[in-house]
Amino acid sequence: MGQEVCRAVEAEPDLELVAAIDIGDDLGALVDAACDVVVDFTVVDSARQTIPFLAEHGIHAVVGTSGFDEADHEAYRQAFVDSNCLLAPNFAIGAVLMTRFAEIAAPFFDTAEIIEYHHDTKVDSPSGTATHTAERMAAASAEWSPDPTTLEVYEGSRGGEGPAGIRVHSVRMRGVVANQEVLLGTTGQTLAIRHETVDRTSFMPGVVLACKRIADVPGVTIGLDAYLGL
Repeated sequence: MGQEVCRAVEAEPDLELVAAIDIGDDLGALVDAACDVVVDFTVVDSARQTIPFLAEHGIHAVVGTSGFDEADHEAYRQAFVDSNCLLAPNFAIGAVLMTRFAEIAAPFFDTAEIIEYHHDTKVDSPSGTATHTAERMAAASAEWSPDPTTLEVYEGSRGGEGPAGIRVHSVRMRGVVANQEVLLGTTGQTLAIRHETVDRTSFMPGVVLACKRIADVPGVTIGLDAYLGL
């Protein structure tokens, strides 16, 4: 992802790539390069070091790393006073729309489940996009039919229980990039909302958009929705 971001920034006439560092490198290089915006696609333990550093030095942060909790969010809200921060579970515009569509549909259905598919090197589950989708759906409707399961032949076969009892299933498979399907059901009908990516370049339009717009969106923003006017 970091390499894709570098290529996308270099290809964009309105952006300039001035620095590229890896986990463990000296963060001071970002200040020395006079970065206006830093994009972080790493792992949560590393990002928890980088993001406060960026806030301290007045650098905008576009973050695609997942695994943050509400305590992290609150700490970042306190820290970003001279620059702004975007924490986005997914930068694919289609995925952002998928989550929004699921949120709109939630109050009209009785049952819902989320299935997310990722490559076989992803170490966390469920994905940030899946948890974000479940949270948005649960906020839109807390009234879901109870799970009828009383016996699991294989423990965990019903997936993980998310907010409001929405079940989330994680698939890790070689050959997959990042896909998600939201299934909703009510009397006599079902609705499937699915987003697929075939290449990591699918995330780059959202990253480029965020880099261009972050200076105009104050404070800490969760999700790309605000940048799309959703």
